[in-house]
Amino acid sequence: MKKVCISYDTGGGRRGGHYTHYSFTGLPGVEIAALADSNPEAEKTFRLTGAKRLYTSFVTMMEQEKPDIVILCSRLPKEHYEQIRFALNHHCHVLCEKPLAETPVQADELIELSHRTGCLVQMAHLARFAPTFRTMKKMIEAGEIGQVLTCYLRGKEDTRGGGEDMQVLGTHVLDAAAWIFGMPEQVYSEIRWQGRFLKADDLLTTTEPVGPCGGDEIFSLYRFKNGVNGIFESRRLIENGDQRLGITVCGSKGILTIRYTGNRALRICRDFPVPMEDRSDFQEVPLPEEPEIPGSVKLEYEKLGINPKVYYHLYFAENNRRAAWNLLQSIEGKETLTAGIDSALVSLEMITGAYQSALRHAPVSFPLQDRRHPLAKEGE
Repeated sequence: MKKVCISYDTGGGRRGGHYTHYSFTGLPGVEIAALADSNPEAEKTFRLTGAKRLYTSFVTMMEQEKPDIVILCSRLPKEHYEQIRFALNHHCHVLCEKPLAETPVQADELIELSHRTGCLVQMAHLARFAPTFRTMKKMIEAGEIGQVLTCYLRGKEDTRGGGEDMQVLGTHVLDAAAWIFGMPEQVYSEIRWQGRFLKADDLLTTTEPVGPCGGDEIFSLYRFKNGVNGIFESRRLIENGDQRLGITVCGSKGILTIRYTGNRALRICRDFPVPMEDRSDFQEVPLPEEPEIPGSVKLEYEKLGINPKVYYHLYFAENNRRAAWNLLQSIEGKETLTAGIDSALVSLEMITGAYQSALRHAPVSFPLQDRRHPLAKEGE
């Protein structure tokens, strides 16, 4: 029986809430021991998770409970760095909301610590667990769209469009591209602020403290192995930006696409290499039925505040559970981590490399030789 604790601070006007705190709820072989939340109104959340004890301090909870696994629900990378480091130093495995950290320097330290302690860190890069993205990856590998030419990645492009969008939402699609095609070889990026090229001191005041960000317009060209080009783009205040967040992969025989809207369906168009105006047709790809987690108890969605009629609610809830189960199986040596800490470094390098390239006006190769984020404070 693995003892699980949850760090889910709901105070201070925080955004997010992707049901990470329910990741282990109803899974076999676990005890939800405690939840830490500084919010004085945390009693309801505490009860719904099935936790036995409530703390107002993460550190106190960890020292008192000594869990085997801790869930870190914050989406703020500075808190991830501090809490993951604390957990690993206390011989505790981790399931963490993305992104891993603010800079590659921080990530390198956490990866070294994870390897040294033997404690696993699973990141909530949920595309790796979602049936739509897993089916996309299998179809690409099976040659369903022929030779892959270009992968188009877009952010949400709302008021956070540009640097904050790349950090908060671009992380998902960048990680998905790296998972499908491997670590890119290089990036060339143009980042602009109010029409001019970004400067090193153009640090954004972001909606929430998500780490160093800059620019309201980003265009990055990544070169993957086997000649695959990856394009990430985000601009601020593009109308109906919710419709664009996602990934489109163009091959010599067709196109596969997933948008983060509606039911996040996987669709295919068998035109080359872009839709032909007179005959393009995208059809939804049927997905294989997902096997139940052995011994698990189905989540009572309404009771937990999850609306089963809203697809992204189910997307978060079910794929976080798959991430948690994969972590449990990996701890037992039965599986390999699907979204482990080493893989989480790649999307962070892709973001950092985009800034390095934009400020140098030159391509930057991966892995990054300079581990510093050019917009971060000295030493970070």
